[in-house]
Amino acid sequence: MNKRLWGTLFAALCLGFAGSTLAAQYSIKVAYENNPGEPIDKAVIEWARLFAEKTGGKGELKLYPSSQLGSKKDVMEQMKLGSAVITIADGGFFADYVPDFGILMGPYLGKDYQDVFKLTRSPWFDDMNRKLQAKGFRILTSNWLYGTRHMVTKKPVRAVADLKGLKIRVPNNRIQIDAIKTLGATPTPMPLGEVYPALTTGVIDGAENPIPVLYGQKHHEPAKYLILSGHLDNISQWVTGEAYFGKLPQEIQKALTESADEAGAFMTSIIHQAEKDTIEKMKAEGVTVIEIDREAFREAAKPTYAHFPEWTPGLYDTVQSYMK
Repeated sequence: MNKRLWGTLFAALCLGFAGSTLAAQYSIKVAYENNPGEPIDKAVIEWARLFAEKTGGKGELKLYPSSQLGSKKDVMEQMKLGSAVITIADGGFFADYVPDFGILMGPYLGKDYQDVFKLTRSPWFDDMNRKLQAKGFRILTSNWLYGTRHMVTKKPVRAVADLKGLKIRVPNNRIQIDAIKTLGATPTPMPLGEVYPALTTGVIDGAENPIPVLYGQKHHEPAKYLILSGHLDNISQWVTGEAYFGKLPQEIQKALTESADEAGAFMTSIIHQAEKDTIEKMKAEGVTVIEIDREAFREAAKPTYAHFPEWTPGLYDTVQSYMK
């Protein structure tokens, strides 16, 4: 009797180990710079749940927040070499491979984020995606609203002229660097994880990002002015290597992209409330919130679009036509 019982238990354990192996059959690292608890982190957790559900446990996303796998450029180089890794990126970073992609991160491109979403569903975006695939990258989803980007500064900014001379951190991509420079500030590119110490030591005078990111990174602690510039409706994409994606079975590819889109819808549903809630938290922690004349900022930033001779002629007008 005992022998039969132990035999049954042993068989169950073997099945359990086999099931565990099966569960980790398609294990993919997800790298992002944001900290746990930020809206993007919550949405990635939801993505992992959906992916596991759609694959019946065969697929898992292993999350690496807070720049644990290095900078975005480091991770993108890893995926070009075939690593099982996904990262969040956008047109500014893709512009290094397909220049026209950069316009997605242009200042005040549309009236709001819904205009930019229209653009990501256009034939123009499909063409950009095909060109990016030829460079070794596969966009998995394009419907993640990272948020509307604003600024925190150490000095009050109420007009465009007040930006003159201020060193503002920006991501390391040409379009965002140029936009901040066109507005009169001194753009200072650096990885997100380096911004807080740079603010506290005076290396920079401010930073820009969606409000929940600014708060999650604690940038409001050394920079006590929140400038509601709304200079960029930041639509993000999640990307992996084309070589790695091509090796996945079709049903896993489908589960990965479908779950990514569903998680993107979840992200969009929570980001606006998160922005409102975070502004109130910032106020409670001594931050001064400043409304600016966005039309004046929009006009001041517009020359940015004339600074990229490598773009296809008429690109600005083309994307505007798809957003109308």
